[in-house]
Amino acid sequence: MSMFKWTQVDPAPGEAVGPQERLSWGKTVGLGAQHVVAMFGATFVFPLIMGLDANLAILFSGICTILFLLVVNNKVPSYLGTSGSFVSGVFAIREQGGDSADVTGAILVAGLILLLVGVAVHFLGAGMLKKVLPPAVTGAVVMLIGFNLAPVVANTYWPQDQWIALATAAFVVVATVRFPGFWSRISIFLALIFGYVLSFLADTVFGQITSPTGSGEVTTHDRVNLAGLGDAAWFGLPTGDLADGVSKVHAPDISLTFALLVIPAVIALIAENTGHVRAVAEMTGDDLDPYMGRALGADGAATALASAFGASPTTTYAENIGVMSATKVYSTAAYYVAAIVAIILGLCPKFGVIINAIPGGVLGGITVVLYGMIGLIGAKIWVDNRIDFGSPINMVPLAAGLIAGIGNVTLKIGDDFELSGIALGTIMVIVFYHLVNVGRSRTGKVGAEDVTRAL
Repeated sequence: MSMFKWTQVDPAPGEAVGPQERLSWGKTVGLGAQHVVAMFGATFVFPLIMGLDANLAILFSGICTILFLLVVNNKVPSYLGTSGSFVSGVFAIREQGGDSADVTGAILVAGLILLLVGVAVHFLGAGMLKKVLPPAVTGAVVMLIGFNLAPVVANTYWPQDQWIALATAAFVVVATVRFPGFWSRISIFLALIFGYVLSFLADTVFGQITSPTGSGEVTTHDRVNLAGLGDAAWFGLPTGDLADGVSKVHAPDISLTFALLVIPAVIALIAENTGHVRAVAEMTGDDLDPYMGRALGADGAATALASAFGASPTTTYAENIGVMSATKVYSTAAYYVAAIVAIILGLCPKFGVIINAIPGGVLGGITVVLYGMIGLIGAKIWVDNRIDFGSPINMVPLAAGLIAGIGNVTLKIGDDFELSGIALGTIMVIVFYHLVNVGRSRTGKVGAEDVTRAL
């Protein structure tokens, strides 16, 4: 049967729709649009945070989702949105003088590494992941990736408009926890709308604000700046330059030094993809372990492809898995529809102007929650896998790496090379853990079965 033929079904209420099945095309289009809304908030927030173009990220999220579905032979319904695991490494690159081309070059290398991991898992089996990256290690790496970002909130976003940031953060917390069903799953998207409208009202009522911009320069400016909206085209590729002068669509520059700063994110992506594939398998009742390597490799190839054109890294999205859990519709046809809608949105420069005008205070409110959630996912991995921190075998090897990663400790090697922050912390966690556990019998599940939508 062709990959692009789905059996049309009309299920009874509560009855599931399988990956190779679909509802009527009208209902399938509606479900696809719902998947776009679910992925939308984080998919364009993270590019903005990383200094890349959000419209380009949305465009490639659609392209990469189609690539992913083709590689997994339509067996793993999933959407590839922008990954937040790279944010810390990206900031480290920029702090060391790297520009957007250096950022995408480093991400491209990480994507190729994940592709190779996927190939290895496909041929050697998913069990190898548990041996190399046990839950204790995975949790520590995810934790230091998230908590390393705390200074970014404090020094870059929050000062741009502290009251808007506080109000937006409060909205994220309440919406995520208290809103019913699907609305809680799109809390980031709703918070963006809330913060955007609140900032516009603040401009109208209180006038301009004097505060630092994203570059740190203190100016008097409108919170919402839609200059260029009228001149932007309705259809076309993203044009113009990013804040650092690099073209929005650009070729990456590859540097080993910068690549080492983002490679730890590969560990987070492995945990994330593994958890998501197993979550889908549990919902559909299918054995998807044979497709684990394909899923990892597809995400790696997608990340490399996107970064080759200046777009953001990708990852499977828990938001969309949440939509499937709520609707019990696992049809990959809906994901193809979602991907096509995303591509259309990504090819609308006018839409891109609106996205790029999101005020810094709004991003401050969202990131103060998101970054903390990323860090706490690491703790959740430990809890879910019952890691015993009463034993020094688990506690001591991880302690030094966590502090090195979160505190941006630097190790200089020669005159021209150094390891710092996440890169150094990750290496210390992995090496120290296996150093003291060599020859010991260990059991435990692969971490991150429940990696949340924040990543």
